[in-house]
Amino acid sequence: MPQIFDLILRGGTVVNQDGIGARDIGVARGRIAAINDLAQASAGEIIDCRGLHILPGVIDSQVHFREPGATHKEDLESGSRSAALGGVTAVFEMPNTDPLTVSTAALEDKLARAKNRMHCDYAFWVGGTHDNVGDIPELERLPGAAGIKVFMGSSTGKLLVADDAGVLEILKKTRRRAAFHSEDEARLNARKGLRVAGDPTSHPVWRDEIAALQCTQRLIALARQAHARVHVLHISTLEEIDFLQDAKDVATCEATPHHLTLGAEDYARLGAKLQMNPPVRGAQHREGIWRGIAQGIVDVLGSDHAPHTLAEKAKPYPDSPSGMTGVQTLVPVMLDHVAAGRLTLQRFVDLTSAGPARIFGIASKGRIAAGYDADFTIVDLKRVETIRDAWIASHCGWTPYDGKTVIGWPVGTIVRGARVMWEGELTAPAQGAPVRFGEAL
Repeated sequence: MPQIFDLILRGGTVVNQDGIGARDIGVARGRIAAINDLAQASAGEIIDCRGLHILPGVIDSQVHFREPGATHKEDLESGSRSAALGGVTAVFEMPNTDPLTVSTAALEDKLARAKNRMHCDYAFWVGGTHDNVGDIPELERLPGAAGIKVFMGSSTGKLLVADDAGVLEILKKTRRRAAFHSEDEARLNARKGLRVAGDPTSHPVWRDEIAALQCTQRLIALARQAHARVHVLHISTLEEIDFLQDAKDVATCEATPHHLTLGAEDYARLGAKLQMNPPVRGAQHREGIWRGIAQGIVDVLGSDHAPHTLAEKAKPYPDSPSGMTGVQTLVPVMLDHVAAGRLTLQRFVDLTSAGPARIFGIASKGRIAAGYDADFTIVDLKRVETIRDAWIASHCGWTPYDGKTVIGWPVGTIVRGARVMWEGELTAPAQGAPVRFGEAL
């Protein structure tokens, strides 16, 4: 009797744990049911994937979707639409909203806002503070919680735990891997006078590589003292890569496409559009992060999607806010690096699906394997496209990559067996669901 599936992806080149090869994928009840030659099988929907590569669904573990509190910049619907259009099947959203995501009630509010509005699957980081440290064991295990996020250096929003005692107290309470924005607040405050009015090129002078390294060194010492696991977000310096090479017992780390693609030379062209925390720096730091990619020191890619309107970005520095869009461009920008030979397709998959699943303990995602969620990012590795502001679905409507021609493009986004995006168009109503985690089931 022929096999019957809900969906068959037919004729694509599948990238999974046993290599790269042509095979079909059968999906039933939102999960992968078979990986084989399914020419004799039937399905309610069959998608012709000839000439395309089928990757495990891309997971972006750092996005700021600004809801609640700043929905003129972004909201959960528009941010997840950007994600789906860019081939991203799941996101972890950050807690520096207004109000802050620092309580059970705030997390439940975000989950309620996401239901039937988000086009991809989702989880929400919960902010760790001096005030909620006693609640952390409960907060980090709530359904829909990605874990605890701590700002050791001030950035957008009001979350800040700058002192070692406060960080140590949080780490002693965590059992899951906690994520950190690692810039030394005391050094940032001491160097504010180095900011030059109207000159965003002074941003990386103010928030220098020492501020990042010193904070990361403090964090690793505290993690070892607390016997805790930590995740260092958006690595921006070669010195941190060198240091973290010897800290893999307690620390994982993230690189971003903008720190791997852009450089200090781009301030002349982009001005405050390039302004990020931590900053985009000189070429030697970009190459240092690439060394971290090549040597396996970097564990995941995250976009740090952090939109602001063009009017806000047009304010004279330092009144201009830090942040740029990124979730929609993560896949094409990094596939262009694959085309250029800077990383392999398998390494890209490890950084965007297997890596997040491994270090965050995601249940049933991150691999193309029987029994896993049927999440796929379907790409054309040969397709040449030019990224334009008009393509960006974010409320702010711009990207630092406007005008950049790339090789490699997301053609389809499939979330738990539902075709969400195909050829640049959303094809299903919003039906994202909370990501599940092994340590919180």
